[in-house]
Amino acid sequence: MDKRRELEKALEELRPELDEIAKSYFLLNIYNFKKWSTFLFVSLWFLLILPTKALCETSYPKGFVDIKDVIPSVVLDIRYFTNHNFVGKKVDGYNAPKCILTKEAAEALLNVQKELEKFHLSLKIYDCYRPKRAVAHFVRWAKDIEDTKTQEEFYPTIDKKNLFKDGYIAEYSSHSRGSTVDLTIVPVPVPKQEEYKEDMKLYACFLPAENRFKDNSIDMGTGFDCFHELSHTANPKIGFQQRINRLLLKTLMEKNGFKNLSLEWWHFTLINEPFPDTYFDFPIE
Repeated sequence: MDKRRELEKALEELRPELDEIAKSYFLLNIYNFKKWSTFLFVSLWFLLILPTKALCETSYPKGFVDIKDVIPSVVLDIRYFTNHNFVGKKVDGYNAPKCILTKEAAEALLNVQKELEKFHLSLKIYDCYRPKRAVAHFVRWAKDIEDTKTQEEFYPTIDKKNLFKDGYIAEYSSHSRGSTVDLTIVPVPVPKQEEYKEDMKLYACFLPAENRFKDNSIDMGTGFDCFHELSHTANPKIGFQQRINRLLLKTLMEKNGFKNLSLEWWHFTLINEPFPDTYFDFPIE
């Protein structure tokens, strides 16, 4: 009996918090039953509801948000959650096809999206925050010189042993700081995206749009993660329309506080990023 009274006393102290939870008339009426009924109800609530909520909710470090909570209309194509990337398999740390960013980066992207929507266009995101364990996965892959199954598409003109020397793979990535994003632009309504299949023939990522993997974005001159000089943002060798498309993306991103990586037309980092010296490793759930 003493233990029960202690539990009842503890539950009494929780009543203000439970008032916020018990919003509906039905729950409030149960809550106003005599103490023993309240005790049974609240006990069941803690046993059944809280574990369910805990399973459904994902928490990230303070200052990070899910981009879909900020920009519901944004299109996601999180390549490292799939096998369609230069590694050829799902990358460590990508446990869900989500885009997680710092709040500041997400809000800046919202402004870009608002401008694009006026012209029936939308951002399409390939990658956002990248855990350090994912970067370590890239490094292990790059050191495995014998694994070249994706070379035909992603780095057909490069000797894999030179990926570090040529700057395509590094020990650290700005993505791990949470304010870097890889993205492109798609028309609205969004065209159907070609489905990647394990046994499909691979085509070089720098070929004309009609001859490479069919991305549903406007033509930027190369595919995403293309290890080739044509991926350099200002490369004059791409076509006139591709240069215009890149300029549109770059102009809008820079207008809203991002800086482009000159070697990759898709890569942008928020200039005033909140964690410039911190590399995170929490998984994407």
